Amino acid sequence: MANKILIIEDDSFFADVLKKKLESQECDVHCAADGLEGFKKIKELKPDLVLLDILLPSLNGYEILERKGKDDEIKDIPVIVISNSGQPVEIERVLELGARDYLIKAQFGPNEVMNKVVACLGDLKADDIEDVSLEGRNIFIVEDDDFLSTLLKEKFQVEKANVTHVTNGEELMTAVETVKPDLILLDIVLPRMDGYEILETVKNNKNLGDVPVIMLSNLSQDRDIEKGKEKGAEKFLVKALFSLDQIVAEVKKTLKGK
Repeated sequence: MANKILIIEDDSFFADVLKKKLESQECDVHCAADGLEGFKKIKELKPDLVLLDILLPSLNGYEILERKGKDDEIKDIPVIVISNSGQPVEIERVLELGARDYLIKAQFGPNEVMNKVVACLGDLKADDIEDVSLEGRNIFIVEDDDFLSTLLKEKFQVEKANVTHVTNGEELMTAVETVKPDLILLDIVLPRMDGYEILETVKNNKNLGDVPVIMLSNLSQDRDIEKGKEKGAEKFLVKALFSLDQIVAEVKKTLKGK
């Protein structure tokens, strides 16, 4: 059965591009051009996924998320927010309201959106795993992409984790002198030391060798993945293929029992 996708977007050109891209992947796509119509269609269609703009006539994206979260029939339907803005306060708000992921229109084309849709509809949905609390866990993010690091930080803070964000290996090694991580999310393409060098440094450190490291990168070649595993990474996640909820799910899986 085709996945049913609802696009709530008042930019008709952008909505049409997304619709055609999703239909090319055999999705059953429906559209709404204003917030009130979109909310009614969520209740009527009960789609597998909603792609939601923030600035909409009638009801804005925040109001839709708020109403949806109070309705038991539709509150668990996953939502990916697609917006023109990437302000941290906006990201924090939509994640707290239950959005699965957040994309900025200017930074993500139809192919990248499709990757996120596939990821969100994949087998690794966060609600498909046994819940593991991240409350009080020390999650370190080594990432020089400000937008992605903000998304990840906000998502883990919603999970009540203690989040430390650094942009390079030197900052990481300074930070771990004060707080020992429970888990490190590590990019590969970084200034000064790349992720592989940082991973090797962590695994050779007597105080950090037992800390699980998940590589999170745009690199996706087999040789990249094998290199990460050979150097001690627990897992290797390709950024474009994993939603925020899936990244959190992988962190929970890795920390389960630790």
